[in-house]
Amino acid sequence: MPSAQPPVAVLSARGIHVSIAGSPVLRGVDLHGEPGAVTVIAGPNGAGKSTLLEVLAGTRAPSAGTIEDRSATRAFVPQRAAVSEALPLTLRDVVTIGAWGRAGPWRRLDRAARRAVDDAVERLDLAALQRSPFGALSGGQRQRALLAQGLARGADVLLLDEPTTALDADSAERILDAVRAEADRGAAVVCVSHDHALIDAADLVVRLEAGRVVAARRAVPSPRA
Repeated sequence: MPSAQPPVAVLSARGIHVSIAGSPVLRGVDLHGEPGAVTVIAGPNGAGKSTLLEVLAGTRAPSAGTIEDRSATRAFVPQRAAVSEALPLTLRDVVTIGAWGRAGPWRRLDRAARRAVDDAVERLDLAALQRSPFGALSGGQRQRALLAQGLARGADVLLLDEPTTALDADSAERILDAVRAEADRGAAVVCVSHDHALIDAADLVVRLEAGRVVAARRAVPSPRA
C-alpha cells in the first residue's frame, strides 16, 4: 500500500539567502509550512532562525530565493522583551488587534470576532488580566498576550518566535497546547524554538547551523489501536 503523501505546503521558502551588513546569515535555505502541521526551526544562537522567520513573515526581504505563499492570512508573533509602560493599550486591546483581519482596523467587532478574542484570552489563561495596561505586564504575560493576538486572527499560517521563552512550566504547557490546537484546526504553524518539549511535539524539525539547513526530520506517527 503506497505511503500517504504530505499535504501541499501553504508557505514555502526556496533557496533563501540573506546578508546583513555584508555578512551572510542564511545560505540557500528551503522550508515548507504544511497545513495541519507544526514545524520547528531549531539550532544554536546565531544560526539564522529568527531571520528565516522574518523572511517567511514578509518583514525582511531575502537577498536571493523565493517565497511562495498560498495562504489567505498570516499571523506573526515576534519575541519582544520590552514594551513602553506608556503604551495606552490594555491586554485585551492588544489581543483584539488580532481580530482586525475579521472586521478591519478600529471597526466594531462582530459576534464571531469578539468570540475569537474571548477564546484566545481564555486559552492563554489571561482573563483576569484583560483590563491591565499592556506595558505593565511581565515579559511572560506579554508573550502570552501576543500569542493570543495571533490566535484571535485565526490565520492560515501562524509564525512564532520563541513562544515559550521565559515562561513558567504551566504557561509553556498552555502555549504548547494552543500551538497543537492551531495545527489541528488546519493552520500551518512554524516556530523558532529551543524548547525541547515543543521540538518533541513538532511534526517536522528543521535544524539550522551557520545559516544552512543541516538536518530535517519528520515525526513518526504513533501507532493507533
